[in-house]
Amino acid sequence: MTQPLIALLTDFGTSDPYVGVMKGVMASRCPDAQFIDITHEVDPQNIQQGAYLLRSAYQYFPSYTVFLVVVDPGVGTLRRPLAIKTDHGLYVGPDNGVFSGVLDEADSWQAVVLWPPEHISATFHGRDLFAPAAADLASGRSLNEIGSPIVDIARPALLRTDHVARDILEGEVIHIDHFGNIITSLGHFDWRNEGRNLLLERKPEISFEALATQVMVGDTQIIGIQGTYGFTPPGTLLALINSDRQLEIAVNQGSAASLTGVQLGDRVRIRFKLRSGE
Repeated sequence: MTQPLIALLTDFGTSDPYVGVMKGVMASRCPDAQFIDITHEVDPQNIQQGAYLLRSAYQYFPSYTVFLVVVDPGVGTLRRPLAIKTDHGLYVGPDNGVFSGVLDEADSWQAVVLWPPEHISATFHGRDLFAPAAADLASGRSLNEIGSPIVDIARPALLRTDHVARDILEGEVIHIDHFGNIITSLGHFDWRNEGRNLLLERKPEISFEALATQVMVGDTQIIGIQGTYGFTPPGTLLALINSDRQLEIAVNQGSAASLTGVQLGDRVRIRFKLRSGE
């Protein structure tokens, strides 16, 4: 039999016992479970960032993985606790949009509202509700054994991109990684070669020359979108398309966040040169 696998993603950090307590609860209920930490460094209460990081990670896990996701600023309120089954994994966490990126890519899904235990804290549902549910699913229990079916789940737009003019796209900063790289909501982009021009495409029907594009964030303007970090000298600010096909602002061997002072939620704009006929 396949060893049960539970992947965790939270905004708890690692200086407190919260993550360890949840693992202890799950190990007690599913002793054979293996645990993988995706991250516990989501910015506190930042649902959009949590949703983006989950969407970036889930596809690289086995399809039988149970994902325990606790980014839950509404803990103890009327927001609903969920368990979801998709064609690529099971998911446990709050109904606040943190699963929107996964559900946008799922061919089909089923969900239940979790039944609360007799004794539950108003402030630590990760321990008292979500961890037990994740362990039960990892042990082989079905959705209908732990909750009541539901079809309406919170699914706010994860990657906001506004086409504000014929030649301008606007989005926002959704994540700043350990290296100080600034990841934006502008995507998904695909590279295409056409003669000597390196083009970027974004559906529907937007195609433009990468090196002629202006990227603006805060008071900073960057000319051109590069293929990777090493295409510019060390210490140079650049824009590129990252491994998730999102626009990223970086410094080769440095921190773009420190250099620019950009923060989560700041607006980002790209102005591109329309190709003839567009």
